[in-house]
Amino acid sequence: MSMFRFCSKKKVVLLMWLVLASGFAMGQGVIPRPNAVVNHEGVFTGEKELTVFSSNDAFRSLIPGFAESARHLAGLSVVENKKAAVRLVHNPQITNAQGYRLTISPKEITVEASTGQGCFYGLQSLLQLFVFSDTPGEISCAQIDDEPRFGWRGFMLDESRHFFGVEEVKKLLDQMALQKLNVFHWHLTDEPGWRIEIKKYPLLTEVGGIGNQSNRQAPAQYYTQDEIRDIVAYATARYIEVIPEIDMPGHATAAVKAYPEYSGGGSERHPDFTFNPGSMATYAFLTDILREVTTLFQSQYIHIGGDEVSFGNQQWPTLPGVKRLMEEQGLTNLVEVEHWFLQQMTDSVAALGKKVIGWDEVVSSGIDSDKALTMWWRHDKPEILLQALEKDFPVILCPRIPLYFDFVQVEEHTSGRKWGGKFAPVESVYRFPSEEFLPVSALANPKVLGIQANLWTETIATKSRLEFMTFPRISALAEAAWTNDEAKDYNDFQQRIQKMFQLYQKEQIEYFDHISGKDAEIKGPQK
Repeated sequence: MSMFRFCSKKKVVLLMWLVLASGFAMGQGVIPRPNAVVNHEGVFTGEKELTVFSSNDAFRSLIPGFAESARHLAGLSVVENKKAAVRLVHNPQITNAQGYRLTISPKEITVEASTGQGCFYGLQSLLQLFVFSDTPGEISCAQIDDEPRFGWRGFMLDESRHFFGVEEVKKLLDQMALQKLNVFHWHLTDEPGWRIEIKKYPLLTEVGGIGNQSNRQAPAQYYTQDEIRDIVAYATARYIEVIPEIDMPGHATAAVKAYPEYSGGGSERHPDFTFNPGSMATYAFLTDILREVTTLFQSQYIHIGGDEVSFGNQQWPTLPGVKRLMEEQGLTNLVEVEHWFLQQMTDSVAALGKKVIGWDEVVSSGIDSDKALTMWWRHDKPEILLQALEKDFPVILCPRIPLYFDFVQVEEHTSGRKWGGKFAPVESVYRFPSEEFLPVSALANPKVLGIQANLWTETIATKSRLEFMTFPRISALAEAAWTNDEAKDYNDFQQRIQKMFQLYQKEQIEYFDHISGKDAEIKGPQK
């Protein structure tokens, strides 16, 4: 069973919200804001060493990571000791797999959870309390009972268009973990470059890895399989699921540059954009690739794209294999050819023991909803979201407005996208999901597994700009994905985010100060 199905959609009752508003709102500063907090009198004061212990093996395995983070971020020395001030306790009565209870008294702190993941999140809240405390080592007494609104809390990074490397990805994963985001969607193949080593087809990286959105002749950049495994292990230790995206049948330019025998042609604007859906060799080629991909990623999902195929399928009618396919299968147009392709590749992924994820174009493809998830990205087509839910597709909400982080953050910024004058300010990210952005009937639908922001990198060529476009919107995303509507408070978020700004500075993370608006825009490539 997917971990994303464990999370309930229970709302915090109004009474608990009033307790939260009167206590935590002016209190200790965790992002995302916990869903239920009761403050108590007194403070816990850490000594020179903060002692931690658990008799549960899964919980105990979290102590070294917590100790390193506490040392690095809060200047706290953490040691394991049976006579501990901080105890990690297994509590099977906490029914949400990602939920936790954090109890802080003057002499002792307990983190209770039913799973390692829940304990991890409790430790992240505790860590933030220490990091953001005005008095080092001292935090106010309280009880936090917390669980996420959504099980899927994701962030997508496009590295086909511009490549950023292991160090930057780990830097991003650290911040995702601290703020309880748990899905890293990794867009590794597209038109500008192929960024994942495939042993059986070395030209994919040697040739397909050459170039990027800014410089078509840039030396090949990609992740080796050892680097992929390292990043996946790093993410897994932080309870982040890494989902690879291998685009098909469109956005295939880098792949067919390396292996032109699998090209289905393209258009003047998007040459060699597609794979050839009429060649059985294409399906074998792609299945071979996905077979290697499955050995590198622990996720139960593989994203295969499936979007914008019409950008480059104009040559399909001229291909003998496509003509034959249409005759044999009774296909009457190119959309049906596209759908047939997606059905075959969905079956191939299922045979590899995985489930497909596709962009919302796959909703009409005839794919069995039991074998696939879809990501609703076309904010101007709410009817597609409703169709997906009617067809029982599990859905991730990631609409361009407001969850595409390549869109500008304020009206005055010039580097980045707008859509009919609309863009993606921090406040809009924070307010999502709401009736402002999607149909009311979708808000409480249990098929909506969660939300995700996507960072496309056409206009993002440097690490500093990547960070500038991500932070602090990723903090607003984290709270939108975790915190129930009743416990959200944007004005309070504005207070807490200023503490997070200090952490960004400590970690040498570029960010946009949306409150003062004083930061100069870090621009990307100009077209």
